[in-house]
Amino acid sequence: MPKPLLRIPYTDILAAPTVAPSSAATIPGAIAALKNFFAAPLPQHLAAASSSPSSSKTLILTGAGLSVASGLPDYRGVNGTYRVNKTYRPIFYHEFLSSHESRKRYWARSFLGWSTTDKAAPNVAHYAVRDMGGLGLLSSVITQNVDSFHHKAHPQIPTIELHGYLRTVVCTSCKSELDRNEFQRELARLNPRWDAFLQEALKTGALSSEDPAQRNRRGIKTNPDGDVDLPDAPYTTFRYPPCPKCLKKPQIGSDSHRQVVETDKDGAWTAPSTGGILKPNVVMFGESIATSVKNAAEDAVNASGRLLVMGTSLATYSAWRLARQAKARGMPIAIINAGGVRGEDQIFGDLDPNQHGELGVRTELMTNELLPVLIEELRKDAQHYHDAAKPHVPRQNANVFKDMLS
Repeated sequence: MPKPLLRIPYTDILAAPTVAPSSAATIPGAIAALKNFFAAPLPQHLAAASSSPSSSKTLILTGAGLSVASGLPDYRGVNGTYRVNKTYRPIFYHEFLSSHESRKRYWARSFLGWSTTDKAAPNVAHYAVRDMGGLGLLSSVITQNVDSFHHKAHPQIPTIELHGYLRTVVCTSCKSELDRNEFQRELARLNPRWDAFLQEALKTGALSSEDPAQRNRRGIKTNPDGDVDLPDAPYTTFRYPPCPKCLKKPQIGSDSHRQVVETDKDGAWTAPSTGGILKPNVVMFGESIATSVKNAAEDAVNASGRLLVMGTSLATYSAWRLARQAKARGMPIAIINAGGVRGEDQIFGDLDPNQHGELGVRTELMTNELLPVLIEELRKDAQHYHDAAKPHVPRQNANVFKDMLS
C-alpha cells in the first residue's frame, strides 16, 4: 500500500539561490532566458517519448508568492522564515479534529479574515498564466494555493489545486461541501458580538489595509490562508455550526457506531457531539493529500515536457517531490522565486553553465514585474511566427492597374 502523502511544514533556512544563466538577474536577461526555455527543442529522450501534443508543453507549479501582489501574505520570506508574523504556527489536522477549543479558535480567526480573502482578486501573474495558455505553451497548472485565483483567472486551463481551496468547507464525516460565504453568514448569526467587531473593522479599514505595519498598530496580525490573529481575543466564546446533512442524519463512524451530532438552542455544534464537524476544504498541515489529487499531479508531470515553478520555495514535500520527479525525467526546469528554494542545488547542480535558458532558468525577480513583460515578448514572437507562416497569396487583379497605365 502506498505511503500517504502528508502536508508537512519545512522549517530549515533555505540557501541563497544561484541565478542561471547569470544574465537572468535582470528583466531583459530573464526574458531572453525564458524565451529560450519555451522555444528550445525538448531533450532527445523526452522528444522520442512524446505521445501527445501536450507532452512537449510546459507544466506550471505555483505557490503563495504568486498571490502576494493580490494583497495576501505568503508563508515565507526570502530566507525561508515567516514573513508577516514570525510567531504564527498554522493549525495541524489532528488538533482541528480532536479539539473543540482549537476549532473555536480557528473559525474565529478565519471569520475575521474571510472578507479580505474573499474580496481579493487574481493579479497580473495569474493572468499571465492565462495568456501563456492562450499562446499554446502550457499543458496544465498545479497550484499549492488555496485562494482560487487560478480557478478564476483561467478556468479553461486544466488546474490541479494540490492543497484544496477555501471557497467551500467540507464535512469530515459525510464529505459534503458547503459554500464558504454561506458558512460565513452562519458564523455571523451565531456570533453577533464578533460580527459587530468585524463590521466595525471593515468600516474603519483595519482589515483592508495592505500595510502589515498599519494592521499591527491596530492590534491585528494577518497570516496566510485568511487567518487573522487578535491578541487576547476571547476565542472560547466563538461558536460554529455542524454539517446540516449530518445534523439530520448522523453518519456511521470508524468505530461502526452512529455518530452524535447535537447543537445548542441557537444551532451551534456542541458536546457531546462526535461527528458533523466542518473544516476548510484545504489540506491542513499533517493531513494526507487525496490519492486522486496526488496521482493527477504526478500524471501532469509525466504528460509535460518542461516545468516552470513560480512563487514558491517548494518547502512542502508535496510540491518538492513534483520538482524532483520532473528532474528525474530530465525535464528542463525554470524557477521564478524571490529567495531560496528547497533542494535547488539538486535541481540545478548539474546545469551546463554555458547554456542560455534552454535547459533551465533560475531568477529571483518578482513574478508581477517579470511576467507581464515576458507575455508581451512572447506575443511578439507568436505574431512573427504567425506572419512568417502565412502563405503568399497574390492579390486578385494585381496586374490590372499596371496594364491600365501601360
